[in-house]
Amino acid sequence: MQWRDDAIVLGGRKLGEGGLILDVLTRTHGRKSAFVYGGASRKKKAQFEPGNTVSVTYMARTDEQLGRFDAAEVNRERATRLLDDASALAAIGAITSILRGALNENDAATSAVFEATEVLLDQLDQRDIWPALYARWELGLLARLGYGLDLDACAISGANDGLSHVSPKTGRAVRGSEAEHYVDRLFRLPAFLLDPAARITSEDIQDALALTGFFLEARLFSGLNRALPPERQRLIDRLERLP
Repeated sequence: MQWRDDAIVLGGRKLGEGGLILDVLTRTHGRKSAFVYGGASRKKKAQFEPGNTVSVTYMARTDEQLGRFDAAEVNRERATRLLDDASALAAIGAITSILRGALNENDAATSAVFEATEVLLDQLDQRDIWPALYARWELGLLARLGYGLDLDACAISGANDGLSHVSPKTGRAVRGSEAEHYVDRLFRLPAFLLDPAARITSEDIQDALALTGFFLEARLFSGLNRALPPERQRLIDRLERLP
């Protein structure tokens, strides 16, 4: 078995003397782990930093055995470009750890996740843009993995305008004016999650991430019997300190 694909580096661990078990999300073959000879060496280590995109050639005798990435070429080296931006590096940590926890290996139905993640990673040097993109990325990830929220119409009236909150029980949008007696138990729905042209404030980002974080934990990660990765909270802490 052999194939070649583009892949986003999610992480890795050393094996033996200089070897590396590299964990990646590929464009068309899903998430995959394989051995890279010399991948942990000083010469090659930088190219396998999480968040980089590399071209890999995968080789294995069977699906069950650990294969190897026979060659790897860096397409986009992001981590070193963002070394002076702690919040962007925290975003890379959150993105890659969430994907490692949420995606099963060999699930090839993830090409849309790959494409969306590439777009987000490529914008991490645009501080005024990427926090909102990140929130939309989490919302999109929930949808692509079958845990999407229903934000098309009010769960109470069926109206599709004035949507302002989301029920933590159902994941459905509501008009706050129609749920005034229990609105304090709902998540606020920032307008930018529905309208890309909407104005975005730092409070909107915090509200959006509170919303997506709840459903990532309650629907996706709890179903996998896993905790939401701590790297995500580190990102939240960083964003709260941004001016």
